[in-house]
Amino acid sequence: MLGGIFSFHNKWKNRQDTYMHKPLPLQCNSLNFRGFQFAQAMLFAIEEINNSTDLLPDISLGYKIYDACVSIARGVRVALALANGNEMVFASSEVPCTRSAQVQAIMGETFSSPCMAISTVIGPFYIPLISHFATCACLSDKTKYPSFLRTIPSDYYQSRALAQLVKYFGWTWVGAIRSNDDYGNNGMATFTETAQQLGICLEYSVSFFRTDSPVKIQKIIDIIKASTSKVIVTFLSPSELYVLMHEFFYHNLTGYQWVGTEGWIFDSETAARDRHHILDGAIGLSIPKAHVSGMREFMLDVTPLNSSSNELFPKFWEKLFSCKFKKSKSSDGNQRECTGHEDVTGVQNSFTDMSLMPIFYNVYKGVYAVAHALHNILSCNKTCNNKVQLDLFTILQHIKKIWFKTKEGDEVYFNENGDPAAKYEIINWQPAENGIVDFVTVGLYDASLPADKQLTLQNRSLFWAQNSPQVPLSICSEKCPPGTRKVLQKGKPVCCYDCLRCAEGEISNITDSVTCVQCHPEFWSNERRDACVKKEAEFLSYEEIMGALLTAASLFGTCMTAVVAFIFFRYRQTPVVRANNSELSFLLLFSLSLCFLCSLTFIGRPSEWSCILRHTAFGITFVLCISCVMGKTIVVLMAFRATLPGSDVMKWFGPAQQKLSVLGFTLIQLIICILWLTISPPFPFKNFKTFKDKIILECALGSAVGFWAVLGYIGLLAMLCFILAFLARKLPDNFNEAKFITFSMLIFCAVWITFIPAYVSSPGKFSVAVEIFAILASSFGLLICIFIPKCYIILLKPEKNTKKQMMGKGAPKLR
Repeated sequence: MLGGIFSFHNKWKNRQDTYMHKPLPLQCNSLNFRGFQFAQAMLFAIEEINNSTDLLPDISLGYKIYDACVSIARGVRVALALANGNEMVFASSEVPCTRSAQVQAIMGETFSSPCMAISTVIGPFYIPLISHFATCACLSDKTKYPSFLRTIPSDYYQSRALAQLVKYFGWTWVGAIRSNDDYGNNGMATFTETAQQLGICLEYSVSFFRTDSPVKIQKIIDIIKASTSKVIVTFLSPSELYVLMHEFFYHNLTGYQWVGTEGWIFDSETAARDRHHILDGAIGLSIPKAHVSGMREFMLDVTPLNSSSNELFPKFWEKLFSCKFKKSKSSDGNQRECTGHEDVTGVQNSFTDMSLMPIFYNVYKGVYAVAHALHNILSCNKTCNNKVQLDLFTILQHIKKIWFKTKEGDEVYFNENGDPAAKYEIINWQPAENGIVDFVTVGLYDASLPADKQLTLQNRSLFWAQNSPQVPLSICSEKCPPGTRKVLQKGKPVCCYDCLRCAEGEISNITDSVTCVQCHPEFWSNERRDACVKKEAEFLSYEEIMGALLTAASLFGTCMTAVVAFIFFRYRQTPVVRANNSELSFLLLFSLSLCFLCSLTFIGRPSEWSCILRHTAFGITFVLCISCVMGKTIVVLMAFRATLPGSDVMKWFGPAQQKLSVLGFTLIQLIICILWLTISPPFPFKNFKTFKDKIILECALGSAVGFWAVLGYIGLLAMLCFILAFLARKLPDNFNEAKFITFSMLIFCAVWITFIPAYVSSPGKFSVAVEIFAILASSFGLLICIFIPKCYIILLKPEKNTKKQMMGKGAPKLR
């Protein structure tokens, strides 16, 4: 014997109990054709099994079916009636209760909340309760509902699938409406959790029940009106949805994209009631389509039962054909009389609609699951062992372990939680030619596949809100393009953010980037801040104008020095050349040419050798140059000192001593340079700090002490030379070149004193240019001040280039 609990009515009459008398049973009203369809599906499966010779041979299945009236209390009461075997559940107290066989399993109930209540009551007795439509994930808890099983997947999978579907279409800012019952609350809780993991935000999440007051429903409408999201995810039964559809039409709320569950998305009655096209373009999940051969014909093959034991059927028949039987108390003269021979195929309503065939198929599979379990327990082959004592616990365990294929080839089994495999079709409401809705399958969801392959959509056109072909946009903030990062808006969900441009040197090359990535030191962000481009390497090159000019000046100075040297060599026997140690003059010209040439080492890409060469060559050549000048200055002083009576100074500072002094001064600088290069030599260095968008290729000093020691020694010699030349400036003009040396040293010192702050403050290649300029300026100063006056006399005033003219009046004699 199988029990069945279905809701043949949608409502019941409210009444106020005084508790002065025993409350009367609920008075149900508003017939529900779906309940009749579920019952017919159960009867079809039972009849098919009873006519089978392979399944439960010589065993007949019977049934008891009760109306739960969508009432939890009534559902529990009829479940206890099935468990106890009371034939007349609502008999008056004077009629004795009759005892009959207990049921081996119960089919039903349709909704989750009644199933929870019923399973809580009958669970301790291990009476299997197999639901065809209760999807609440909470029912998978076997500690609370040990005897509950179902042939429809749990909402745990449906909620996750809905979240993935919403994410697939890029809807990150949605509203949520649910039934205020276990089905809605638990389903939405799982959806919310999964949505947060996928980066989807709920602008609002509200719940209501169909019996809620208008005031509460109005509050929900106000929330929706004030919202900015255009997508509404629902966990609603059709009854709640009907209320919502009416309110949306009344308040003229249109243009919303509805996302639904299997509770209503493929229900043709819901579509028929949507006369104002509120739900146009809805998308959601449904149980995969099914076809059971013979079921449709069986369900439509009904005749009125005049038996007094079934009062529902005449009412059902009257509603089905909109007629009245003669004996009906509510007969209306305006309605035609029922004959009992009306043709069901000639009417079109929710009873003849087979869009819920997948759910009818679930009822069918539930009955077969019990039958296969009984078949195994009774060890049926050609006959069954009728002597086996049927135990409810044993039946429950066998049902949990059952595995079989239906005649349509579909596998039926339950996992450890009593749930079947989770597979859904993605349904889209599309307009049909006759003005009704066509439920079009546009994709599939299979929870048994890997996460990245569970959701698949077919390559076909979809219809959206108000039958628009364009996918609606429902986001709180526009996507942040590459080159920007997301900054959350204070006090709002993570989906609401502002797009902040990446800082200089940082990029983001993806949409909706949370952070900007720092470019490598050798790279810099482009204008759009979406890519790192290699920084421009900057150094003083020969190709650029400044480098070319400095090179030209260096070569010009070298050539000019060579010309002066040639003139001096050509006229080396003249008094002007011989007047002040011609050997020092030629050595000075040689060192000046090196000074001009060493500036070229500062131009071009720095390398390890060029960095070492530029500073050491500069330091040594300049010391050589100044040592020669100092030697010439000392010679002038000594020459006039030697004219004093008894003075033999010149023998202590003759040509040999002059050469040794130059060598000694230069050797000291050489030692300083060797120590510098040994301890910490200069090296090529990439400077990333001076400019953000450029790399300055320069020579790092290595040891700053070494660098300033070289410069300091040059400065010391220059100051000493300047002082000596200054002391000799008033000696006889015709011979004395101390004035020119003084002036050249003045230029030299002025240049290098100015060089220090200019060098320190100049950025990048300009610091190198400043150093080259200082080298060239000081070299030109020495060359021009010391040698050009002599060249002038040699070339243009040869009459002054005589020994007599050089000696002058009162001048000392040269040795």
